[in-house]
Amino acid sequence: MVERVDSGDIKQAKAGIWSGYVYPKPEQLDLPYVDVEVPVDDGVAPAWKFDPPARVESSGVWAIHIHGMGGKRAGTLRGIPVAGRLGLTSLVVSFRNDGDAPPSYDGRYSLGQTEWRDVEAGINYAICNGAERIVLFGWSLGASIALQAAALSPNSSRVAGMVLDAPVFDWRTTLAANAKAAGLPRPLVHLGFTILRSKALRWVTGLAEPICLDSLDWLARATELDTPVLVLHGKKDDTTPFEASKKAASLRPDLVRLVEFESVGHSLEWNVDTEKWERSVQEWFYGLPLAVSSPERAGG
Repeated sequence: MVERVDSGDIKQAKAGIWSGYVYPKPEQLDLPYVDVEVPVDDGVAPAWKFDPPARVESSGVWAIHIHGMGGKRAGTLRGIPVAGRLGLTSLVVSFRNDGDAPPSYDGRYSLGQTEWRDVEAGINYAICNGAERIVLFGWSLGASIALQAAALSPNSSRVAGMVLDAPVFDWRTTLAANAKAAGLPRPLVHLGFTILRSKALRWVTGLAEPICLDSLDWLARATELDTPVLVLHGKKDDTTPFEASKKAASLRPDLVRLVEFESVGHSLEWNVDTEKWERSVQEWFYGLPLAVSSPERAGG
């Protein structure tokens, strides 16, 4: 597993924070990037834009990288190097309520129900700046957001595929698994689902709108998937059940390719086996209709 100390003295520290972030800052990738602003509701959302390395011919495809719940853009930087080698321009976006992008009116996460609009803004930005096709890289909640964006975006025909790391295919499954791990009784869990869906009980959650869990259930909606999906998921994920990814792959073997990892914890697949993660992305990408040849070989 890739490990590093980002700041502080580990020998002197009395407490610390463990995360899967390997590159907390974009400059640590040693790749050229620029700070850009993506117009979104109520303002602009900061993003990082990485062009492919000079030795690699641009493919005309952009990768939109979407981080997870409670995280920051830096969590997705692990996916930048392989995207660059494939000739993809990368846009690492922020979205409402993540502390970088403008907050929503209620300041609450909506599990992808509204956040996808900020990713749609990123897709628009990419297209306006020359993108011909889009590949969405989503991590955890970011995967749920990617699924919504691919389904609801007016530019969905431009989305050529999705790379989903430890994805949330169904929030009921994920929330129920976390509640069980916390020792909460099943009736209380179902009450929570009722509250999330209720307009009258929004005062409990603080949400501006109730959460439609059915619209976020991509196991029940598997027949609606129409975009190739690569799923990278650890079998021992303690936050987002691996079984949901396995079921998605069994429901749509024509579109969903599942790559299993032996990682323990959540969204640590790249950290545990970087070579396997990047090789899986590369092989999958070359199998897409748009990837007829290797951009790196074409560029010398």
